[in-house]
Amino acid sequence: MPSQQIPVHVPLVKEPMSLLQSLSAARKNLLSIIPEIAVTQPMVSGRTGKRWHMVMDPASIKRMLLENLDDYPKSIVTKNLLRPAIGDSLFIAEGAHWRWQRRAAAPVFSHRNVMNLAPIMSAAADRSCARIAAASGAMDMADDMVRTTFDVISEVTFSGDGSFDATAVHKSIDAYIAQAGRISLFDMLGFPDWVPRPGRMFSGPAIKQMKRVADAAVEARRARGAQGVPDLLDLLLAGVDPETKRRMNTAELRDNLLTFIVAGHETTALTMAWSLYLCAFDQSVQDRARAEAQSVLNGRAASGEDVANLPYIRMIADEALRLYPPAAMLSRTALKEDTLCGRKIRAGDTVIIPIYALHRNRLLWPEADHFRPERFADKKAIERYAYLPFGDGPRICIGASFALQEVVIILATLLSRFKFTPVKGRDPKPVMIITLRPEGGVWLQAEPV
Repeated sequence: MPSQQIPVHVPLVKEPMSLLQSLSAARKNLLSIIPEIAVTQPMVSGRTGKRWHMVMDPASIKRMLLENLDDYPKSIVTKNLLRPAIGDSLFIAEGAHWRWQRRAAAPVFSHRNVMNLAPIMSAAADRSCARIAAASGAMDMADDMVRTTFDVISEVTFSGDGSFDATAVHKSIDAYIAQAGRISLFDMLGFPDWVPRPGRMFSGPAIKQMKRVADAAVEARRARGAQGVPDLLDLLLAGVDPETKRRMNTAELRDNLLTFIVAGHETTALTMAWSLYLCAFDQSVQDRARAEAQSVLNGRAASGEDVANLPYIRMIADEALRLYPPAAMLSRTALKEDTLCGRKIRAGDTVIIPIYALHRNRLLWPEADHFRPERFADKKAIERYAYLPFGDGPRICIGASFALQEVVIILATLLSRFKFTPVKGRDPKPVMIITLRPEGGVWLQAEPV
């Protein structure tokens, strides 16, 4: 067992905070505003400018995400942060506008289409291995996983057809999140969208340029048509809402493509980076995973067909998603009065599902802060709404199967070829601004096996 008992975690708040203290803490690390009692209770309520409730009770979460979905739309804060970058795409849209987009996009992520894209993931895993082998000394694996997943997403989105500068888009999105993604005091006070936000004033030109580039790529593909294995853009262009026969226009296609690029690469990279950190943290887990990967792969990169034969590596990914969920907090605004956990919810209240606290709640998870992949040996034993790395209900992440296939393919390939050990004094720090990132990187020593 590792010398430390538990892997890195966020210290939660022991004392109530004022509005300004909360704002200051949230801008540095959104998770640092979660009260420590959230991991021992089903629900915590308070007021910071607006009334808020944090819900860790699976039955109440089911009510919000499934049974009363339309009464709990995404919070205004979430929409204000992301709409300038990704418009009214699947991630943000509500009601009928969301439903028709979801129906049109669903076939894009069918099992067959996801399997067709697996060779791109295998090739990216091979390229990552080549970079690791060429590195002298320790390497920031978080950085390399971002590069690896960006390789995948740009290839599966645009088939690398040269019509789209993927790196420029990546930089624009990163710049936007760095400037605008930190929660504004105006958002916490519930000011309307039209009140200018200081941080967001600077990000306009980068976003406009990114949208122009993406629009041109969509139009070029529409004119050219599909070639070879269809990529995400081909599949979205072909997508039709089965009920209304409506197709996405250029702006809708662009906003959804940008959503898939943003949501589909960084979150997957984070899952792999945290998985590698955890494998280095507990060598016995890593040894067992390597034995499984080597027995299935025999020296080659993992393929889509191998995923079903790598159950332990999938358990590691599941446990990494429990301990470090990339989307570690969901925020909703209650539209109507309701009762959750016997407590009154008023219209306008902010209702938060702090997934980080839910996944570490002592009422739901024994030894909640420990790394135990075998928890996921029997998926049926896990309470459905106690584990939400991809959300749940009708709005469950549309790309979940794509992401998990990519994580298992790349993780298995890397673990079959290298032994990863931590670099002393360089533990990552879990920090959430929009996603839960390892601040300082995941520095590991890699040794060929």
